[in-house]
Amino acid sequence: MIKTHVLGFPRIGAQRELKFALERHWRGEIDTDTLEATAARLRAAHWRLQQQAGLDFVAVGDFALYDHVASLIQLFGCEPARFGFDGSEPPLQRYFAMARGAPTHAHAEGCGCGATDPQALEMTKWFDTNYHYLVPEFDEATAFSLHAERLLAEVGEAIALPASPKVVLLGPVSFLHLGKSKVAGFDRLGLLERLLPVYEQLLLRLAARGVTCVQLDEPVLGLDLDERWQQALRSAYARLATAEPQQQLLLATYFSPLQQNLALACELPVGGLHVDAVRAPEELLDVARRLPRERVLSVGIIDGRNVWRADLDAALARLREVLELRGGRLWVAPSCSLLHVPLRLRDDAAVDGELRLWLAGAEEKLDELRVLKRALWGDEASVAAELAASRAARAARAASPRVRRVAVAERLRALPAEADRRASPFAVRQQAQRERLQLPAFPTTTIGSFPQTAEIRAARAAFKRGELDEAAYREAMQREIALAVHRQEELGLDMLVHGEAERNDMVEYFGEQLDGFAFTANGWVQSYGSRCVKPPLLYGDVARPRAMTVEWSRYAQGLTPRPMKGMLTGPITILQWSFVRDDQARADTALQIALAIRDEVADLEQAGIAAIQIDEPAIREGLPLRRAQWDAYLGWATCAFRIAASPVRDDTQIHTHMCYAEFNDILPAIAAMDADVITIETSRSDMELLRGFGSFRYPNEIGPGVYDIHSPRVPGRGEMLRLLRKAAEVIPADRLWINPDCGLKTRQWPEVTAALKEMVEAARELRAAASPQGLAVLSPS
Repeated sequence: MIKTHVLGFPRIGAQRELKFALERHWRGEIDTDTLEATAARLRAAHWRLQQQAGLDFVAVGDFALYDHVASLIQLFGCEPARFGFDGSEPPLQRYFAMARGAPTHAHAEGCGCGATDPQALEMTKWFDTNYHYLVPEFDEATAFSLHAERLLAEVGEAIALPASPKVVLLGPVSFLHLGKSKVAGFDRLGLLERLLPVYEQLLLRLAARGVTCVQLDEPVLGLDLDERWQQALRSAYARLATAEPQQQLLLATYFSPLQQNLALACELPVGGLHVDAVRAPEELLDVARRLPRERVLSVGIIDGRNVWRADLDAALARLREVLELRGGRLWVAPSCSLLHVPLRLRDDAAVDGELRLWLAGAEEKLDELRVLKRALWGDEASVAAELAASRAARAARAASPRVRRVAVAERLRALPAEADRRASPFAVRQQAQRERLQLPAFPTTTIGSFPQTAEIRAARAAFKRGELDEAAYREAMQREIALAVHRQEELGLDMLVHGEAERNDMVEYFGEQLDGFAFTANGWVQSYGSRCVKPPLLYGDVARPRAMTVEWSRYAQGLTPRPMKGMLTGPITILQWSFVRDDQARADTALQIALAIRDEVADLEQAGIAAIQIDEPAIREGLPLRRAQWDAYLGWATCAFRIAASPVRDDTQIHTHMCYAEFNDILPAIAAMDADVITIETSRSDMELLRGFGSFRYPNEIGPGVYDIHSPRVPGRGEMLRLLRKAAEVIPADRLWINPDCGLKTRQWPEVTAALKEMVEAARELRAAASPQGLAVLSPS
C-alpha cells in the first residue's frame, strides 16, 4: 500500500551530455539521429536509477530536448502560426525554431518582400524557480490536434527496459494559464473546450499502450485563482474523469500551499492528489483528512528544490501520522520534479568531506525515498544504518563552527537605520550624473558580458589545472578585456563594460570569493535549453574578505576615456541562484550578502568607477506565489538591494538589470529600489513589459532591451527602431537608454558585432529624428 515515485528527473546527464549534444547538433556537427540516440541513452540511464531505488514507477514525459512546455506545444499541435510552418518541416526543426528563433526566410532588409525572421517564443521563469519555460501563444485561431508519436515512443522505451511508466504531463488548466493571449481582449481560458478533447485522445492512446498512471501537473493550484479558473479545473477534471476508465490520474501541485484551493483540489474527481509537504507542511494533515479515502495521497516530503539532506526522522514521523489517517495507503515522493537539483553530489570531488555529508542530489534523494519506504513498511532495521547516518549528518551540520560568524551578526545588528538610502533624491542625482558622465541622448550600453570565447575557456581551464600561473592567467584575461573594450569603442557604444572575461558565472564568480559559500565540480542544473548553471552551496554566514572586481574594472577603465560600468550581481539574485541554507530566514541571509556587495560598491567608487550595475534578474523570481506574502518579501528584498547600492555619492550612477520575468505587477517595489537606471528584457514580448513602466510612470531612467540575445538571429536596424519608437511612446526621451535584452556571453563575436552595430545605428537615427525640445534636458556628448 506504500509506493514511491518522482514527479520528474534531471535531463542533462551526469556530464551534461544533453547540453553538448544539443550544441553540436545546432552547429551541424551531429545529425538528428545522433542527438536522439544521446537522449534515449540518458532516459534509460535515469529510469534505471529510479528502478534501483525501488520506485514503483519511472517518470516518462518529463524529458525534453529544450523545454517540457515547448514539448507540450508540439504534442498538442498548437505551434504559433507566425512561424509559418507548413507541416513539411521535421518536427525537431520546428521545435528548435520556436525555442531559438532560427531564421526561416532568406531576404535582405528593405527588400520589400514583407518577410521577417520569426522571433523565438517568449521565455519566462517557471513559477519561483530559475528554470525558464517557453511561453505558449494563444489567439482566436488556435487549434489543437494530437501529435503523440514522440511521447508514445518514450513510453515504449520504458516498457522495453522493462519498467512501469508513469506519464508526466502539464495539466490543461495550467497549460492555458501559463500561456499568453496574443490578441488584445482574447480570453485564453475560452480554449479549454478545444483543448480537452485532445487530452482525452491522449489518455486513450496511453491506455492502449498499457500506461496505468498519468500524472497531470496543475501547479496553478498554488496560485491565487479567481472563480473562473477554479471552475475551469472543476469542469476539466469532471470531463477527463469519464475518459480514463483504465488509468489512474494523479493530480500534482507543488511550490506553494493550496490555501483557498485546498478543498477544490481534494474534491476533483481524480485517482490521487500529490501535495508539496515541504513548502506547505501545515496543510498536510488537513489534506489527509479531506481527501476521500479511496483516492491516493502522494506526499512530497523530500525537498526537490534544495540540496540539503532530509531529516528522515521528522519525515517518518509526519508520514506515519498521515499513514494512520489514510488507512495504510500512501505514496511518497519529492516535493516537485528533481529537475531543479544536480543529478549526484555524493562523490563530487570539489566538495570537502564534511560538507558533502550534508548534501543530497537527485540520486541521493532517490536513496532517501528508498529508506522511507522500507521504514514505513515496518522494516526499519534494514535501513538503521542509513537513518543513523542521516541523524549524524544533520547534527554535525548544526554544530559546525564554519556555519556561524559572530562578526557578521554583530555588523547586522549595528547597521544604521539610513543604510538603505542614498544621500539625495533621484532628480538631484540625475543632474550630478549627467554633468559627470556627459552622455548623448539615448545612450547606448550593453548588459555586461561579452562572448566567452574558446580562448577564454581554455585559459580558465588551464589555470584551474595549474598549467597557467596567476600572472599568466591575469595577462590572458586582460587581453580579452582589452579586446572587448576596443570593439565597443569601434562600434560607438557610449557606456562600456569590461566584458566579464574572468567570470565563469554571474553568481558563482562572487560566491567563490565570499565566505559562507562552497562549490561543486559537477553540480549542474538546467536553466533552459542547453544552458546549465552550477549553483553555489550557501551553507554559512556571508562575508567579503577582499575586493572581488575592482582590479578588473580599474584596468578596463584605464583603457578608455569613455565611462566604464562596474559589474556586480545583486544580493537577491545571489540568494535565489544558490542552494541556500535552510537553517535561518532567507531575509537574514539576503542582508548578509547585501553588506558584502555594499563593500564592493564602495571600493569600485573609490577606484574611480562612475557607474556601477547591480544585476537583480531574480527579484521577481523570488516573489512568493501567494500575494498575501508579497509585501513582506518585497520589503526585505528591496531593502537588501538599497543597502548594497547606497554607500555612493550622488554623481555615481547605480544601474540594475532584470530579465525573463513578469515585472509589471511589482513596479512600485522596483521603483522603491531607487536605481538610477534599470535595464529590462522586452524584445521577445514586443515591448509588452514596458507598458506597465509607462502607465506606472516609473520615475528613473530605463533601458528596454531591443534585441533577444538568446537567439542566434541578428535583428535589423528597422526592427530595433520599431521597438524603440514603441518605447519612446511611454518613456520620456530624457530617460531612455538603448541596450540588448541581456548579457552576451552565450553568443559569438560575429553575431554580437553585427547586432550591436545595428543597435548603435538605430540610436543615431533616433537622435537625429528627435526634436530639440524633447531632448533639451539632455547634456550633449
